[in-house]
Amino acid sequence: MIKIRNLTKSFNGRKILDGLNLDIEQSKITVIIGRSGEGKSVLIKHIIGLLKPDSGTIKLDGVDIASLKERELNEIRKRFGMLFQSGALFDSMNVAENVGFVLKEHTGLQDADIEKIVREKLVRVGLKGVELMATDELSGGMKKRVGLARAIVMDPEIVLFDEPTTGLDPIMSDSIADLVLDTQKALNTTYVLITHDIPFTYKIADKIAMLHEGRIIASGTVEEMKNSTDPVVRQFLEGRAEGPIKVY
Repeated sequence: MIKIRNLTKSFNGRKILDGLNLDIEQSKITVIIGRSGEGKSVLIKHIIGLLKPDSGTIKLDGVDIASLKERELNEIRKRFGMLFQSGALFDSMNVAENVGFVLKEHTGLQDADIEKIVREKLVRVGLKGVELMATDELSGGMKKRVGLARAIVMDPEIVLFDEPTTGLDPIMSDSIADLVLDTQKALNTTYVLITHDIPFTYKIADKIAMLHEGRIIASGTVEEMKNSTDPVVRQFLEGRAEGPIKVY
């Protein structure tokens, strides 16, 4: 579905992405792993067109996102949903207003229809009867679930996740893994996640791709990555300080 070829991006003379190549398969869960600061978020922003590469292509069904003008990009973005690391919920809105915001902004649906869709999406992510709750009443896990409900409210073809387990305890992280699996299976959607949470990755991934020094240095199924002989991959997956990845 998405083919990324020779993607490069630098900021202030520092190369973040350095000829990166990656294929993202339709209706699968692709997890991009790597250390903090390696460019995972930069890559996600390129996929959704928030950043333009210095060179290279990002093709969605054969269309190069990097070459599109803003109006064309806005149409492409309607095919995406996004779950931000912090949830990025609006403090001034309750749960229903947060989830339904994009429907009000980008559709001509009546309020009653929006309310029905919002209820359905909240039930889909395991939240029922929370429509009138304020965002400051929500736990960390509930905020992630509301964020996912908002991400899927327009029935997107692709959902991007930016560090979905950040700030959660291991039990809640496992609950979010179950949620990712359940919603992806039910919706048959393409999910792309960036994370450095290895247990979470092992549970959900159809494909794992490791980003290191601006490139995807290895990719494969969970078992293929577990059996990798690449010392960089092994050090990261095993969480060891000793190895070729320098700790600063």
